[in-house]
Amino acid sequence: MNIASGSMWLMYAVLAAVCAALVSIFGKVGMKDVNSDMATAVRSVVQAGFVVIFAMSIGAARHLGSLHRWAVASIICAGVAGGLSWIFGFRAIQLAGVAKVAPIDKLSMPLAVVLAVILLGERPSGINWAGIGLILVGVYLTTLK
Repeated sequence: MNIASGSMWLMYAVLAAVCAALVSIFGKVGMKDVNSDMATAVRSVVQAGFVVIFAMSIGAARHLGSLHRWAVASIICAGVAGGLSWIFGFRAIQLAGVAKVAPIDKLSMPLAVVLAVILLGERPSGINWAGIGLILVGVYLTTLK
């Protein structure tokens, strides 16, 4: 597969979406008769180990010295937010199932865009905002009976 470097982000984004979908499915199967917090803890340990091994295998450790205080603080905040997302998400999936929870979880997409506009100064185009609107409509429609 010959992918131009300018579109590599798209390939990674699609792979991330596929993997994120698998998290919900495997998580739901794995939580049958298991405490969701324990399932989240096990998932976190496995994920941390996997990511550390991956980072070391590609030589990322050489960049540790380039991390400054603000970067470390931001990364820690991202880790806490991600951990809370997993805790809340796994509890919701255990109680209601993937089909109900996954669409609501995707509200993170429009919320992330709004926060990026407010906090990071990003400026989505009109068509981007239309897409965000469609996501909101889609989330609403998937919650109807």
